[in-house]
Formats: sequence, C-alpha cells, structure tokens
Amino acid sequence: MKSSSKIPASDTAIRKQKRKSIACRRCHSHKIKCTGDQPCLKCRQAGCPAECHYVNRDRQIKVHESYLEELAAENQRLRAQLSQSPSFLTPREYQAHDESVPEQDADTHVRNPMLGERAWFLPHDPSLPPIHVCEAACTAFATRLRKVLTKSETTSHMPRTQYTPEDTLMKIRNPAMPWPNLAQARLLIQIVSNQVTRVYHLILRKSTIDQLEEAYREGNFDDPVLTCKFFALFALGEVYSARSSPSLECNVPGVAYYVNAMTTIPILPERPSLAHIESLLLLSLYSFFLNRRHSAFLLVGSAMRLGLTVGLNHNIPESKCPDPVRRQHRTRLWWAIYVFDRMYGSKVGWPIQISDADIYVDMPSNVPGDIHNDHTSDTEFLIASIELAKITGQVIDRVYSRKVFPESFLQREQKLLISLKEWSCALPPQLRLSRDGPVPMNVISLHLQFNQCIMLASRPVLLHALIQATSPEAITEDSSQANIRQTLKALSDACIHAARHTHLLIVEEWTNASVPIFGYFYAHYLFSSALIMVISSLVYPENSNDFALFEAAFEILRAMSSHGNLAATEFYDNLECVKQCLNEKRGSEGGHFQSDPSRAVESSTEPLAVIAPNQLGLFGNTSASGVPDPTVPTDPANDMAFLGESMEEFLAQPEADFDLLDPSLTDAVYLWPNLSLWTA
Repeated sequence: MKSSSKIPASDTAIRKQKRKSIACRRCHSHKIKCTGDQPCLKCRQAGCPAECHYVNRDRQIKVHESYLEELAAENQRLRAQLSQSPSFLTPREYQAHDESVPEQDADTHVRNPMLGERAWFLPHDPSLPPIHVCEAACTAFATRLRKVLTKSETTSHMPRTQYTPEDTLMKIRNPAMPWPNLAQARLLIQIVSNQVTRVYHLILRKSTIDQLEEAYREGNFDDPVLTCKFFALFALGEVYSARSSPSLECNVPGVAYYVNAMTTIPILPERPSLAHIESLLLLSLYSFFLNRRHSAFLLVGSAMRLGLTVGLNHNIPESKCPDPVRRQHRTRLWWAIYVFDRMYGSKVGWPIQISDADIYVDMPSNVPGDIHNDHTSDTEFLIASIELAKITGQVIDRVYSRKVFPESFLQREQKLLISLKEWSCALPPQLRLSRDGPVPMNVISLHLQFNQCIMLASRPVLLHALIQATSPEAITEDSSQANIRQTLKALSDACIHAARHTHLLIVEEWTNASVPIFGYFYAHYLFSSALIMVISSLVYPENSNDFALFEAAFEILRAMSSHGNLAATEFYDNLECVKQCLNEKRGSEGGHFQSDPSRAVESSTEPLAVIAPNQLGLFGNTSASGVPDPTVPTDPANDMAFLGESMEEFLAQPEADFDLLDPSLTDAVYLWPNLSLWTA
C-alpha cells in the first residue's frame, strides 16, 4: 500500500524558513558548486581555506500589517507618556524618532543633569543641516530655564538669526576700497591699542606703527597680508570708537574693512607669516561684533593650526630668532590663540582644540632692555589670563561634556572651585579690584571672565534648586528650602554672588559710558548674569530684589539692541521669552513660587533707578532699604570665603564624604532612573 504523501503544514513552514545556501566568493567566481561549509570543501581541496568568505545578504521578511500597526500604536503611547513626564530637561523634541526611547545604561549619575544622552540638534532651515546647540551656551541655558518654568516639552530653542549673513557681506565688499588717510589710520590703531591689545597680545605696537608709516611713505598698499592686517585693525578701531557712518546693509561700524580683509587674506598659506596669524586673530575678534560666532571659531582654529605649523607651541632657540622681542612675541601670540580658544568655548560650548599636554612653550615674560615697551599687555596680567583660560577649558570639559568620569558631579565641581579659589588668591595686587581709584578696563574684563567661569560651573546646581522649588512634591511638603543640602546651597550662592558681581561691574561701566555699544562680551556677560538673577529671585525669598537686577539687565540689552548690537538683540529676545514664561507662570501657578518677583520693581517704573551703583554692595547685595551690606569684603573675587563657612566646608570636604550625602534629594525630582549628583 502506498503511503500518504501529505506533508503537515508545520513541516512546510519549516522548509520555507530554511535558509537558502549560497556559494562562497571563490566558488562563485569559479562557477563551481559550493558545499556551504566554513571553509567549504572546494576551498579546502584547493589549499586556500583562508579565502573562503561569504557575502552577507540582508533578507526581506514579510510581516503582517496588523503587527506594524501595533508597533505604531505602542510608539505613540510611549510618546504620550514622555510628553506628560516631568523629565523636561532633555532635548528630545529635537532628536530623531528612535531617540525617544530612554537609555538604560546612561551614566547620568555622574553627568551634568542638564545634559541629555545625545547631542542637541535644532531643525531650522530644511536646506541646511540641523543646528547643533551646545549645552554650555547661555542661550541653551535660557531654553532650559524656560522649560523648567513652563514644564512643557514643546518649549523650543530660539535659533540664532541676529547675525550678518554672507550675502550682506558680499554686497558691502569693495575690492578698490581705499586706505584711510594717515592721521585717521593712526587714530584707529591707537584705539585698538587702548581697547584690545591691553587685554590680548595680538600685535607688536611699535613694529605695527613703523609698518604703517612705511606703507604710507612708500605707497605700498599692494601686499595682501599687510593690507589684511591693517584693515582688520581699522575695523576694530571703528567699531570701538562707534563714530563711523553705518552702511545701508549693516549698522556695525568697520564692517567694510572687515569684509575686504576677509577676502584679501590667503586662506591656506603653505608658509604662513606671523602677520598672517595676527590677522586671523584680529578678524576672529571682530566677527563677534557681527555675532558671527562660527566664523570666529573657524578663524581662531585656523590661527591655531597655522601656529602649530610654525611651532608657536614650542620655545624657539635663540640662534633661530636672535631678537628677544620677536621671540617673546611668538610666545605671547601663541598664548593669545590659547586664550581665544578657551574663551570662545566658554561662550558657546565648543570643546577645546588643543590639549595642555601638547603645549611646550614657556609662559610670557618681560624682555630686559625693551626701551620701546613694545609689549602692550602686562606680563602678570597675561599669565593670570592664561591660567584662568586653562580653568575655563576644564569647566567646559568636566561639566558640559558627555565623557565618563571616575568622580561624581559634585566632586568635579569641588575641584573646579578649588582651582578658581587658588587662582583668585594668587592674583597680584594690581590685578585686584579696588575702590581707591578707577579700575583699568583689562582688570574688569579679567574679573568678568572669572565670574562667568564660576557661573558656568555652578549654574546646573542652581537650576536643580529651581526644579526642587517648583516641583509639586516640594511645594506640598513646604520643604523646598529645608531639603536643599548645605552643599547645594553653597554652590547656588557661589553662582548668585558671581552673577551679582558681574551685574554691578557692567552697570558701573554702563553708567560711566565705558561699555562698547556694539560689543559682544559685555552683552554676553550681562545676559548670563540676568538668567541667574531670575532663578535666584524664584528660589530664595530673601533674594527677591534680584529680579530688579534682571530688569536692569533687560533694559541695558534693549538699549544696546536699539543701537544695532546684534548679539544684544539675540540676548534681549531670549530674555523677553523668559519674561513671558514668568508672566504665564504667575498667571497660572504663581503660588508655587517662593516669592513674587514683581514686588522687586513696584517702587520704581525705571528699572535702572532701582540698582544704582551707590545703592549696591560690591556684589550687588540689596536689602529691603536699599542700603549696601557693610560686611561685604572690598574684593570678594580675590577670596571665595565671602560665601561663608558653607563654601569653605564644601571646598575642604574629603571626596569620600560625598557618598554620605543623601541622593534621594534629587531622585524625587528627576524621574528618570539612577540620576544623582553625588554618587559615582
């Protein structure tokens, strides 16, 4: 009897699922049958088993449409849960669709809580790549603050649109642009010497004046590198004097010189000169007046790489460069590149471009017998600037990078603040702030950068304090103040005091008409401190007057913006959005805040009148009566003991003691797992 040939359906499915064998590359090329082994029989017989390789093929698998619909519904459900979650500090609305899945292995317990697992990208122009938002940027911090205030994932970052674009610059370009007359050129160079080269060593003063005189005497205006250098100097001279007539395309003075210098200088010189590197640094500095931060970053990066090609990061032997002034100029020019690299990174959040371990050149020093005083910057000032720039680079690396560190977040904070304290205590007397007489502009600039470094390092902790103060759990228990450990309070106080000090210094410069109306850095420092003032007034009831300082900064930025300052316009727009969020919050959930910031300005309709310098202590401390605190030290930036015993205890605390702090203080606020500022 013939057996049945019917095959079960399961066996049929198994046969269909059986992988179809393929030939290895060698058998396929020789068109012979392959056994499918590894190595196959034919390759073994031919004596070349190492050549037996198979092509990886991506098979297409059919799935039911209902399964795809279930996956889409599950994805939508997870997105809805994420949008309702309080974890609004991660920039998930700008990330790809698959990034909405939380990462289980993220080392968030040792990272700045402001950072997400992935980089933050903002889609803006469909024809261009998305904008990368650096977390250390103050505008990014402003967006984080607005997210905390609104508790909404839909709060979007404001893209930077207030800058001079390339098409506008090309309209201004004039290849036949003449040089100014000699008298005007001398004045512009003198302005740069007073405003720029006292802070950064970019040129040799006497040598530059000699080159200028020689160019006019001999009519030598055809050298492209020399023309670029002087046009960059003329551009800076005009923008600092702010006396030139703006063009129809751009309101920033000196832009015509800048455009022609940018199009004159060779981009890739095989044998760069020092004048070429000087020009790049001058042009990078002017780019900030146009709010072209990316251009400034690229220019200083080019200057650094050209400096590496000529060995500026090494000491040059005396036999190769006998002139001591020239040798010292090489040294100082390299350190100017170094300071620019760290300083630009602190403004926007870019990583440092060269490690300290790759620098072998000595620190700046005095040149005996320099009768012309060709070094326009004080040696001790330059050394202090370099040391501060080094700490600034460490802040960007240790607080705002996504590296995995062996220490906890607070341990890194402690080391950074110890470095800042040691730096401030080591300042020579002439670089300390004093009320005995006028303070030089370069000293003010140095302390503004010092305060900014403190704010960069500590403002994530202050933002954390705001999250605690506005969380429903903290409000219900009425313990938003009591639950903040003394360690966090000390770090928050450091941030607030630095912001007040920055505010006071800039307000005094503003009232003395010493602030460059088109300047970038004063506007940036003021914007950074204003954000801290908002948080301070919301978290701590005793700091309600800090909102008056925010209002004053808002008015100064508005005035600078109305005169055509592009950076101030960007920062003013961001502060305006912050004010709008505050008004909406007070209208809907105002009772959740610890103080009402509007009370700080009820007594005056003019915000600047509330914070006149003679009504503030050196750190901007205000009391209910407006009388400055007489206990404020004369120069608090020189010793961080002004923050009290809590800061001293924090700086002296052994690293092991951080593990004893209770991590549950933040676990109740941040709902994603394993997030603690303390544990390593």
